[in-house]
Amino acid sequence: MSRGTALVTGAARGIGRALAVALAGEGYAVAVHYRGSEAEARETARRCAAQGVPATVLRADLADPAQARALVAQAHAAFAGSPLAVLVNNVGNYVHKPLLETSDAEWADMLASNLTATFATCQAAAPLMREAGFGRIVNLGYAGARHLVARPGIVPYAIAKAGVLHLSHALGKVLAGSGVSVNVVSPGVIETSVSQPLREIPAGRVGTVDELVGAALYFVRASDYVTGQELEVAGGWNL
Repeated sequence: MSRGTALVTGAARGIGRALAVALAGEGYAVAVHYRGSEAEARETARRCAAQGVPATVLRADLADPAQARALVAQAHAAFAGSPLAVLVNNVGNYVHKPLLETSDAEWADMLASNLTATFATCQAAAPLMREAGFGRIVNLGYAGARHLVARPGIVPYAIAKAGVLHLSHALGKVLAGSGVSVNVVSPGVIETSVSQPLREIPAGRVGTVDELVGAALYFVRASDYVTGQELEVAGGWNL
C-alpha cells in the first residue's frame, strides 16, 4: 500500500525524473507527467516502479489551464486507494534571450508554463488535499525571484517565478491548519542549468540535482506547520 499518490510535472527526464524516483523511494505511487517525451516518461515510470510502488504516465500541455486541472484529477484517480498526496510543480520553460528580442510567443509561453500552469494545478489539487486532511505542494521557483535584481536576459521567466513565489505564500496562508502545506524550492545554478556563471556563485560550484531533490523532500517530509516557505538551493548566489 502506497502512502498516496505523488504527481510530478515535467517528470520525463532531468530534475523531474529525479524528483519522481525519489518520491517513489519515499513510498508514494507516482504519476509521471509529460507533454511530448513519452518514451522518457515511461522510463521514469519504470524506475519508480522498481522502487516497489505503482507508477503511471499522464500526458498534458500544462500551458492550457483546462489540461492542467484535468491532469490533477487523473492523478488523483489513477490508483485505487491512493489519493493525491503530493504535487510537485517542476514544469516550466526557460528562454535566455535579450529582452527587446523576446517574441510575444516566448513571453506568453514562459508565463503560461511557469506561472499559469502552477496556478491551475494548485487550484485543482488544494480542495482534494484539504478534504483528505493531508497534502504537500512543492513548487519550483528560481533563486533570484525575490531579489528584484534586473536580469534582462530572462525577464519573463523571472516575472513568472516571482509570481510562483507570491502564489505559494498566499496559498500556504489559505490552507494553513488544514493539513496541507505549500512551499517553494528555488534552484540557483544547477548542473543541468543552461547558463552556469560560476564567478557569481560564492560556493564556487554549481548545485547538484540530488541537492535540489533533497530540499524538495524536506518539505514533503516536514509537518504542515512548515508552510509558505522558500528554500534556496543556490550556494550563496544573490546574497
